[in-house]
Amino acid sequence: SNYMTNILEAIFNITNNQNFDIKTIHSGRNRMNGMGTALESYVIDAFADTFKVDDELKRIQIHNQKFSWLGNQNNPPDAMIRNGDAIEVKKTQSANAGLVLNSSYPKSTIRSESTLLAKGCRDCETWTERDIIYAVGHTTDDTLKSLWLVYGNIFAAKHETYELIKNKIKTGVNEIPNVEFADTKELGGVHRVDPLGITNLRIRGMWHIHNPRKVFNYLHLKTEKDFELVCIIPKTKYNSFPLESRKKVESISLKDFKITDTQVKDPNNPANLVDCKLITYCI
Repeated sequence: SNYMTNILEAIFNITNNQNFDIKTIHSGRNRMNGMGTALESYVIDAFADTFKVDDELKRIQIHNQKFSWLGNQNNPPDAMIRNGDAIEVKKTQSANAGLVLNSSYPKSTIRSESTLLAKGCRDCETWTERDIIYAVGHTTDDTLKSLWLVYGNIFAAKHETYELIKNKIKTGVNEIPNVEFADTKELGGVHRVDPLGITNLRIRGMWHIHNPRKVFNYLHLKTEKDFELVCIIPKTKYNSFPLESRKKVESISLKDFKITDTQVKDPNNPANLVDCKLITYCI
C-alpha cells in the first residue's frame, strides 16, 4: 500500500531531493532542535518522503501513516516503520568517529522483550523481532556530509555475545559481600556501601562500536565528494522488498549512483561471507 516505506524508498527520496543543508531545513522547524535532532528529522523525512512537505501538520500526519513508533532520545530505536524495519540514527562529528551507544549494546536485530526499549515501542504494534537499520550521519554545523545505512545483522554480533558480558558483570557485582543490591536496568547498583548506609554506587555500561566507515573500509573508502550516501543491505533482505521499490532504485540513472553485488564478513564468524547489495551515491 502507499503507506509502506522501506530503505529503498528512502534511498530514492535522498537522491531525488539533493539538498543536504540539514540545519536550515530541519532545525528551522523547531529552534530547540540540536544537530542530532536535525539529522534524525532528515532520516525520517527520507523514509517518509516528506522532504518537500512544508505544512507541519501534513508532515506529521504522513509520519503517523508510515511509522508506528517515533522514539524518545533515551531508548533505542528512534523509529519503527509500520510492519517494517526499526531505525537507529547516530550522529558523528567527524567522518570516522566511533558510535556511542551508551547503555544499549549493538543490536543485530531489535526484540520487543528487551528491557531497554520504551514501553510505547513495545506496544506500538504486535511484534517480537525486527531488523534494524543503523543510520550514521556525519554532519558539520549545517550540512550532512555522509550518511551510512547499514543493517544491524551485518554490523553487530548476535545478542548473546553482548548479553554474556553484561551478565558476567552483573553476577560479579552481586557477589560482593555485605551490601544491598539495587534492582536496575543498568549493569548494577550497590546500595549502602558504607557502614552508615549512606553511599550508593551506580554501574552503567558505555558501549561503543566502530563507525561503519571503518568496519566496511574494504567496500568503500571516503571520497573527496561533498556528500556520500553508502548503504549496505543483505541480499536476502534486498530481495524481500516489494518489486516496485526495487525497480525504483534500479532505475535511478544519476551518474554517481551505483548498485553493486558484494560480500561482507559475517559478524558472528568472519570466515563466512554474506551476500549484500552495496548502494552508493557520492556527489
